[in-house]
Amino acid sequence: MTDFPRTLVGGVSLPRLIIGSNWFLGYSHTSRAQDKLIVEYQSRDRIAEVMSVFLRHGIDAVMGPVSQLLVDAAHDAEQRVGRKMTLILTPAFNLLPRTDNRERTLWDSEPEDIFDLCARMGATFCMPHQCVTDALVDKRAGIIRDLDRYTAMIRERGMIPGLSTHMPETVVYADRQKADVETYIQIYNAAGFLMQVEADWVMRIIHQAEKPVMTIKPLAAGRLLPAVGLAFVWSTIREQDMVTIGCLTPYEAEEVIELSLDFINGRQPQNELQRTRSKRSLDRNPA
Repeated sequence: MTDFPRTLVGGVSLPRLIIGSNWFLGYSHTSRAQDKLIVEYQSRDRIAEVMSVFLRHGIDAVMGPVSQLLVDAAHDAEQRVGRKMTLILTPAFNLLPRTDNRERTLWDSEPEDIFDLCARMGATFCMPHQCVTDALVDKRAGIIRDLDRYTAMIRERGMIPGLSTHMPETVVYADRQKADVETYIQIYNAAGFLMQVEADWVMRIIHQAEKPVMTIKPLAAGRLLPAVGLAFVWSTIREQDMVTIGCLTPYEAEEVIELSLDFINGRQPQNELQRTRSKRSLDRNPA
């Protein structure tokens, strides 16, 4: 089986399609009920099964928060397929000194502690999450404050720094201040879901970025059909850029891989369409 097309990020070879984790860990962007469904359905074994589909196609990178479940499932998939997974972690951490004695969680740990944990988990890329990155963006000054402090800590632990953001300004400011980052995570989809400016603006920002961009939410958290969302992103990003997509099941993984290869290679998809009673009149060769 031929590997999925690849790109180079910070000297590391990565597939242009990256495994997302929202549909593993319960972040549906739809409702609390949908989140609970994901959490109750998913297990370490089921997540590893989905990851294994990607690995067999040479898609050997997964992106997500600091999660032992995610890391354990990735290791299981590695054992099943015999291929190493590249871990891209997006940690959150406390930006201000703690003044209380509450027990700390993964969301408000000190940066040194969370970066140590990312390194122990085997992360190759460490990209502070949007809730951290965008809090440091100073639109008035046009800079990202304190960034060098955090990227230096990431480098000291042998990981490659990047930035996860929902703000288009982050990419512009980081490039302008020559930040020590190798890539960006940027929301990008045809629906404009969770995007702070129009899609054509984000398209231009991605094309002008000095580093490769990892786009996320190509299907707008399920609001776009796979063929529609993937056709848009693959036709409007650069050859060095990537698409990150989450899947609930192995069937979904096979589908998005097949569609992505078709769009990258300029082919009309021939994937099997949904069959419902209302569409029987459209069939050219009815049974």
